[in-house]
Amino acid sequence: MTTLVFGHKSPDTDSTGSPLIWAWYLNEIKGQPAEAVLLGAPNTEAAFVVEKWGVDTPAIKTDFADGTPVIIVDTNNPAELPDNINALDITAIIDHHKLVGGLETKGPIDITIRPLACTATIMYDLMGEDAAKMPDQIKGLVLSCILSDTLEFRSPTTTDHDKALAQKLAGELNLDLTAYAAEMFAAKSDVSAFSDAELIRMDSKEYAVDGTKFRVSVLETTAPNIPLDRKASLMETFATVQSEDGVDQVLLFVVDILREEATLLVPNDLVKTVAEKSFGATVTGDTVVLPGVMSRKKQIIPNLKV
Repeated sequence: MTTLVFGHKSPDTDSTGSPLIWAWYLNEIKGQPAEAVLLGAPNTEAAFVVEKWGVDTPAIKTDFADGTPVIIVDTNNPAELPDNINALDITAIIDHHKLVGGLETKGPIDITIRPLACTATIMYDLMGEDAAKMPDQIKGLVLSCILSDTLEFRSPTTTDHDKALAQKLAGELNLDLTAYAAEMFAAKSDVSAFSDAELIRMDSKEYAVDGTKFRVSVLETTAPNIPLDRKASLMETFATVQSEDGVDQVLLFVVDILREEATLLVPNDLVKTVAEKSFGATVTGDTVVLPGVMSRKKQIIPNLKV
């Protein structure tokens, strides 16, 4: 039976590229039938990357029959996975996020969770000598995942290992790393065609803090004025998203990649309190700038207080 490989809902570049990378490895190196799938439409950067490297975009799949063999990558959070995830046959998890809990497997499985910036980096390491057999398409996906998750090494999640691997792959692909990263970020920043609700959910994860359920959304961009010019309508849409998604509050951070700061939209007193308690910020209006905040995983989620 074919094993399905997928990442989290609202797929970014790492959650789009890593299933493709691991499915290639299982099919071509290990001789195990595998297929990469997505749990939703890829964001604009991920779509650009797939097209850039001439790879077919994985099919979007939201319904899974109980007992389907699956490998989970780039998450271990049940809230980001199919509703019946614990009825599937999870055979492996490859991830770089904190252990959340709540997943249940049918037997012992392979789990690799490492403190690296990118799931694709972990996969490259797990392949060992077989990584040298990667075709340029797969190398390009690995490189793209690293550049995306590290924001071209600006994110505090970046490790020397991630950076060295990216530089190695860029050399093998004869790519100007900075120029390619700029292309990726330009694609990520082109969000004018998306509705407010789509923007809020584009790169978003659910987390509970002391009983309050948050949808923590991040827009990483080199053109922050594009989403910030829509702040009024975005904040009006928070209520709709909260109702439809069953969360208490949306937190939307617009991350300015070049200035290395985040702007948090502040629609009410709850978010004002979160900003002040979590980040030591002084809030005087409907937005607050958080200097140096770049990473949801390392700087936003661990610090959230209500």
